[in-house]
Amino acid sequence: MKDVVDNYEVLKKVYDPSDFRKLGHQVIDLLADHLEKVQSDIEQPVLKYKTPTDELKYWQEDFSSSDSEMLDFFKNIIAHSTHVHHPRCMGHQLAVPSFIAALSGLVSDLLSNGTGVYEMGMASNALEKIVTDFVAGYIGYDEHASGFLTSGGTLANLTALLAARKAKAPNAVWENGHQEKLAVMVSEEAHYCIDRAARILGFGSEGIIKVPVNNSFQIETTLLETYLQKAKAKDIRVIAVIGCASSTATGSYDDLNALADFADKNDLWFHVDGAHGGGVAFSKQYSYLVKGINRADSVVIDFHKMLMIPALNTALVFKHGENSYKTFQQKAQYLWDSQHSQEWYNSGKRTFECTKLMMSVKVYSVIKMYGKDIFEKNIDRLYGLAKTFAAILLEQTDFDLAITPQSNIINFRFIGSKAGLEEINLLNATIRDTLIESGAFYIVQTMIGGRRYLRTTIMNPMTTETDFITLLDRIKDIVSELKKGYR
Repeated sequence: MKDVVDNYEVLKKVYDPSDFRKLGHQVIDLLADHLEKVQSDIEQPVLKYKTPTDELKYWQEDFSSSDSEMLDFFKNIIAHSTHVHHPRCMGHQLAVPSFIAALSGLVSDLLSNGTGVYEMGMASNALEKIVTDFVAGYIGYDEHASGFLTSGGTLANLTALLAARKAKAPNAVWENGHQEKLAVMVSEEAHYCIDRAARILGFGSEGIIKVPVNNSFQIETTLLETYLQKAKAKDIRVIAVIGCASSTATGSYDDLNALADFADKNDLWFHVDGAHGGGVAFSKQYSYLVKGINRADSVVIDFHKMLMIPALNTALVFKHGENSYKTFQQKAQYLWDSQHSQEWYNSGKRTFECTKLMMSVKVYSVIKMYGKDIFEKNIDRLYGLAKTFAAILLEQTDFDLAITPQSNIINFRFIGSKAGLEEINLLNATIRDTLIESGAFYIVQTMIGGRRYLRTTIMNPMTTETDFITLLDRIKDIVSELKKGYR
């Protein structure tokens, strides 16, 4: 009995609102100070790089420590993390979270209402319908469209292809398993999650048909028929064709209208992976890049890419809403009465996730606070910055631009005296490593046609032209220092 009482006293402390209030104020002040510092003092490092071994050792020692001062713990987390709000953070395709979305995350985490079943997440389910209907409108869908939010583009693309299989495979795979070889067609520049999804679906290596790209790294639509006929000759049934909007490595947009024509002609499901670049549907200036997206059967758009929401937060929208309900038709009588009824307010019927986070709260809060055109403003700013950076690179004789960017992804490399390919590749890898270790900038790298490029994704609207010029100057300094070391 004493243990029960003692445990109760400890747990009362865990759930003490006064402690929450006190520490909460301190943490908000800590975060606000951090944000002010990385935005105003540009010489602050983007990250303080440590090797994986050293980082693990640091936290192992912390874990073994008896120190339970939580404000110090949060300070250490900040110090050991990459600062995405820093204007010189230009690496991966992750949103710079708006502050209101982060605060909404605090509210939703504390309430912790799962949205799989309506009465467990009344507000969030209603907000999710409003948000996904909002997205559907910009895609160009009519009132028959319907969608939901899920945890990331990988899961959303997998769910869309499950719906495609349900709609286009002649046998009841869900009940009977595969009775024939199935496949999807996609650009060879598509995100790896498409390949992964096809394999998870049991399609195997032959089930992911990768079509070559043109010089702009867009799917070569003139080859679609050839690749389809090759599949048929092997008794492989193609059920879907997938358009990239945009591709991950280069930010190139496929010709969606051409893909839609091909899908219509061959009775295929047409899916658009717009995880990164589909958000241009919100922009009057750049929506031409996804012309034809309204003809897709399903569309994926990540809010945690260019739409200012913390990861993970993805919209999957279906042109015909009923398709979203057919994928997971199974009994769960303790959750809902009928497995066949189409109920937007019971999202567990349509997603992998049953206890799903209140994702809609974050998206809705941004729209509520800043207006329905806030996403357009952010995208226009980011794409405009990419054009500025590309223009600066074109004026530099020491640098080579891979392609004129369609999006906010810019691939470039230092070529200098135009040495051999292996030497240039090694040099650019060294440049990138040196930048990361210095903490001055965060960029990544990619291989395109055997050439190693420095890859930047402009995600921070606070980034300026000066940051681009400083980056190139820093690279030149690194090269100069490397040359001194060779002497």
